[in-house]
Amino acid sequence: MDFIEALMLLVAVVLSFLFWHVARPSRFPPGPWTLPVIGNLLQFNAKDPLKDLNTFAERYGPVYSLYFGTVPVVFVHGLQAIKEVLVTRGLEFADRPENPITDATSKRKGIVSAQYGRSWKEHRRFTLSTLRNFGLGKKSMEEKILEETSYLLQYFKNNMGAPFDPCFALDNAVSNIMCSIVFGKRFEYDDPLFQRMIGLIHERVKSITGVWAQIYNAIPLVRRLPLPHQTILKNAETVDAFLRSIQEEHKKTFIPGKPRDYIDCYLEEMEKQQQRHGGETVFDDENLTACLYDLFLAGTKSTSTTLLWGFLYMMAFPDVQERCHKEIEKAIGDSKQLNYDDKEKMPYMQAVLQEIQRFATVVPLGVSHAPSKEVSISGYVIPKGTAVVTNISSIHYEESLWKFPHEFNPSNFLNDKGEFEKPEAFMPFAAGPRMCPGENLTRMEQFLFFTAMLKQFHISWPDDSSAPNLTRHLVLGHMPSPFKMRLRCRLQN
Repeated sequence: MDFIEALMLLVAVVLSFLFWHVARPSRFPPGPWTLPVIGNLLQFNAKDPLKDLNTFAERYGPVYSLYFGTVPVVFVHGLQAIKEVLVTRGLEFADRPENPITDATSKRKGIVSAQYGRSWKEHRRFTLSTLRNFGLGKKSMEEKILEETSYLLQYFKNNMGAPFDPCFALDNAVSNIMCSIVFGKRFEYDDPLFQRMIGLIHERVKSITGVWAQIYNAIPLVRRLPLPHQTILKNAETVDAFLRSIQEEHKKTFIPGKPRDYIDCYLEEMEKQQQRHGGETVFDDENLTACLYDLFLAGTKSTSTTLLWGFLYMMAFPDVQERCHKEIEKAIGDSKQLNYDDKEKMPYMQAVLQEIQRFATVVPLGVSHAPSKEVSISGYVIPKGTAVVTNISSIHYEESLWKFPHEFNPSNFLNDKGEFEKPEAFMPFAAGPRMCPGENLTRMEQFLFFTAMLKQFHISWPDDSSAPNLTRHLVLGHMPSPFKMRLRCRLQN
């Protein structure tokens, strides 16, 4: 064989390799053809991947698969299939899949990223119990939120002179609620260290689903190279160092039997477990750091992002804003004290808050699940540990489930009598064993922050020549484009 023939053969082999598609295992959920190494990554529109996911569901059914690099991922669409994964068979799908970049930063500790098992069960139980002890669902928690609301309203008053971006102030206000429980203190809005931590968390959320994170996951050989993914790891370590420093401060001042916050409770539990079980305890410093990060992130980002969308929608739909304000006036009048129980007198406000969550769908794909053993669903076999993604947005915009699926309309949550009702297809916090543990706290925060804001201010879009930009950007969750708003005080004092 001469050189030309050998070269032609080599080219033919390379081309065959490039266009050969990866065969799915027998009885694995169907999906589009895949390329070696890159899988289905080229078949996504980076600007609107959810549209592509819906197209795949129409073609292959409510349970189908895609390959991210060489890693198979099963996607689940529609109410019945999602309920089966999250609720009916929730324990079978309660595990977490491997995700190298996430595993490297979380070490699979804590609550959110931990595998289903003893450690996760004990930490979730302990966390829910501790949050309840510190006021979750009680009047004392309501008082903390109302106190923080007063700081936020004052910040907004101080910025009424010109249009301003509310994002950072919202992040501070919402995170301070969790900080008061977890750290035993709140942080001033201009605290430079706290600002940096929130900025790093923003960056971590943004980068964890970015291109370099996907390269890190797909190609093990690059993980130690000095490439941009190292910034993700460095930022995570900086946040962890901040959290560990707070842990160390607590260890120095901790008094058994007199817990000041979540950290003290954890330290007390750690001592009890070590005395009782010795080295067998799952309560340790690494798990504490991971739990603090989970609570810090979960207690900030989704709630503040939902409120951001709420402000944006109020500017885009001023008639909705005015109707909310009228209902507030009717329900509480000139009373300066707002209470969470007031929501029962505000069905329209409740409907608006739920519609903000539905229409924005801040976490459209939830957190990936994985079966703890081989399972069968819709006639397909899913091996143990396979990533399973529930497309919550598929039910939030499903035409057969909503009166106005593709428009912002609070009537989606009101019956013919104008009474508030919550449809079964509404799942902003997911469902089942691994649903968000902070749902009740989030609902209280959203109602008190948002209602106080609309009671105090009229919110308007500062540019009369354009309309608010309602484009959703998928960055781990649905984020709005950065925007500014203008405020006008409704109250005279």
